[in-house]
Amino acid sequence: MTPRPSSSGPEPRKTTGKKTAGKKTAKAAEKPAAKKPVAKKAVAKKAIAKKAVASKKGTQKTAAKKTAAKQAAPREAAAPPRAEVAVCPALDAVDRERLLAGTHHDPHAVLGAHRVPGGVAFRAFRPYALAVTVLSGKLRVELHDDGDGFFSGLVPLGEVPVHRLLVAYEGTVQEVEDPYRFLPTLGELDLHLIGEGRHEQLWRALGAHPATHDGVAGTRFAVWAPNARGIRVAGGFNFWDGTGHPMRSLGSTGVWELFLPGVGAGELYKFEITRPDGSRTFRADPLARRTEVPPATSSVVHASDYTWGDEEWLAHRADAPAHEAPMSVYEVHLPSWRPGLTYRQLAEQLPAYVADLGFTHVELMPVAEHPFGGSWGYQVTGFYAPTARLGGPDDFKYLVDRLHRAGIGVLMDWVPAHFPRDDWALAEFDGRPLYEHSDPLRAAHPDWGTLEFDFGRREVRNFLVANAVYWCEEFHIDGLRVDAVASMLYLDYSREPGQWTPNEHGGRENLDAVAFLQEMNATLYRRVPGVMTVAEESTAWDGVTRATHHKGPSGFGGLGFGLKWNMGWMHDSLEYMSREPVHRKYHHGELTFSMVYAYSENYVLPISHDEVVHGKKSLVSKMPGDWWQQRANERAYLGWMWAHPGKQLLFMGQEFAQGAEWSEAHGPDWWLLDPEYGAAADHRGVRDLVRDLNTVYRATPALWRRDTHPSGFAWVVGDAADDDVLAFLRLDADGTPLLAVSNFAPVVRSGYRLGVPDDVPAWHEVLNTDAARYGGGDVLNPHPVKPDAQGWHGRPASIRLTLPPLATVWLRPA
Repeated sequence: MTPRPSSSGPEPRKTTGKKTAGKKTAKAAEKPAAKKPVAKKAVAKKAIAKKAVASKKGTQKTAAKKTAAKQAAPREAAAPPRAEVAVCPALDAVDRERLLAGTHHDPHAVLGAHRVPGGVAFRAFRPYALAVTVLSGKLRVELHDDGDGFFSGLVPLGEVPVHRLLVAYEGTVQEVEDPYRFLPTLGELDLHLIGEGRHEQLWRALGAHPATHDGVAGTRFAVWAPNARGIRVAGGFNFWDGTGHPMRSLGSTGVWELFLPGVGAGELYKFEITRPDGSRTFRADPLARRTEVPPATSSVVHASDYTWGDEEWLAHRADAPAHEAPMSVYEVHLPSWRPGLTYRQLAEQLPAYVADLGFTHVELMPVAEHPFGGSWGYQVTGFYAPTARLGGPDDFKYLVDRLHRAGIGVLMDWVPAHFPRDDWALAEFDGRPLYEHSDPLRAAHPDWGTLEFDFGRREVRNFLVANAVYWCEEFHIDGLRVDAVASMLYLDYSREPGQWTPNEHGGRENLDAVAFLQEMNATLYRRVPGVMTVAEESTAWDGVTRATHHKGPSGFGGLGFGLKWNMGWMHDSLEYMSREPVHRKYHHGELTFSMVYAYSENYVLPISHDEVVHGKKSLVSKMPGDWWQQRANERAYLGWMWAHPGKQLLFMGQEFAQGAEWSEAHGPDWWLLDPEYGAAADHRGVRDLVRDLNTVYRATPALWRRDTHPSGFAWVVGDAADDDVLAFLRLDADGTPLLAVSNFAPVVRSGYRLGVPDDVPAWHEVLNTDAARYGGGDVLNPHPVKPDAQGWHGRPASIRLTLPPLATVWLRPA
């Protein structure tokens, strides 16, 4: 500051106005006596700076004080007036306070290097630093310590140079890049798509991404938090103190961004968010692609270097629609299938096991990161990160790759209906309801103590739609089984009157959720050839698997799913099978009713994890009778299930008749198959049956080609309730039949007559669930069966079969 003589004597007084200081520069040069007070003032300033730093770190560098004095002297002695009037480079009180409080929306506007009157102002915010020096080519300028971690200096340069910072801390000196010299890493197109809620590869814009920006290696961070007053990045790289790393707001999109040089893959981080009320919260990144192993909750900077080897699989994945191709699914909970195995260890065992049994697909219970293992993955906090319990994202890619190379498709459970309330995750992420609905009645999920997504908010829909695309594009997932669809579709789901508000038409349908599901399905099928989506939907909603542009009787377009779980079939058939055979004739309709609506949707027949836990018993334990009868009932049921229209899904452990319920703590009872175990043959027999069911099924187009068309099925006898017998034909597109006959009574029925077409000269038994190798009584039809001309069951010919007790028999033209 240039001094001005006082009217009362030589003692100068300070002036704060920039124009006044400029006008008095010449007078100061005329009166050398005025320099003495300036010198005193400089000494006082250095003393204050020294005291401020000493209070923080207990030391100060003399070189910093000398440099500040040298920088001040030329400005004081300048005689001629300048075209530009130099300004003080230090931050004003408002910006300082906002940066210290974590509420600055644009730190790049005040930190870094900026062209100002008098040259280039350099400002750095480095808490705990003793000194900061600007380096640019041969230029080396030590900045003034302004206190509280702020450093500044004015250098008489015409242009802003590329520069680095030399930062001195107690005991160390670091040469680093200045994060606040970089332009935003997100372009206008990214921000436009995010603002519209149409960024279909959102994970490429938001989250943490190692990158080279302006020739400098680092990580770009970006997060959507429109209600935040400020956001800072905290992590291991700054000792979890984000004070010196505030992010900038990129306008009305609600996106905050920061490029941090020197930060690479493997670093832990979170976002420190200042909420509207001024309080702060540390949050995991909603778009994190990797996380710490639970119960730790930090996000991890991730860069994939995986090279895929499943090109052949992907090239043929879309050759046939899923509902016109063979599809039998083995459902797996990865952490407990073989407890203790990692993704890569599972990749050495799971593909071989599934391929040996002949399943076409596996369905993985939720893989996305979740804090509580007991939720089985259905309460997700890291929607973009495979659970770290079993390895990293590239390890999970390796598992998917190995399954594909073994000829096995991969479905994954996906949970867009709700999320948990953990205060480090999505709940009130930036201090206000953001991902959840702002109406508490709409936000709270009544069954699980979780929060429902606000499907009406475009950014939330974008988050979820892009997430579906992410798993299929980045991890080559072949299909998503969408969990809890019914809870999304209905405003009154599990709610009493008065606990919900009708939609704009006065109905109970959640119009926002309908629109979201339609958008998700349409986007996924458009972007990913050969993908499929499967709805776990337990009601009679019209058009779950109808195309989104086709309206049904209700006036809604279809939801656009490829397949739907047939919950009605599952419930009715298990009710029937759990009854003692003597009572089954009174409940025959529980098996035949499914054919009344079998073609209303494209169905999957699920015997899933939900049916073998929490007191529901395992599949074999649901069956009545002694151990022999229980196994016979399960085998007969599986034979009937594999012949029924629809795709099959069987949960792990049920393929070898595990007697105990599933527990995520220890998984299937593999010891039952140990040859040293006395009853191992009983369990191996059931597993052998499952293998043969899959083998014959895949080789018999009549069992899958017309799964969704009535022309692929014809009853032979569906009303033989007194006999507990069901028989039907499955038909290929060219009319080639398979005859399936089930006898659910515990007696042999010899010479049982069944009507058949007259254009098949003989029938050959291709599968019998009572075969001795499966653990049955070996009551077979070993020779070809020729029809005779006696009409039966409304058909021109008939055959006579021996029906084993509690068994299903398949026959094909000989």
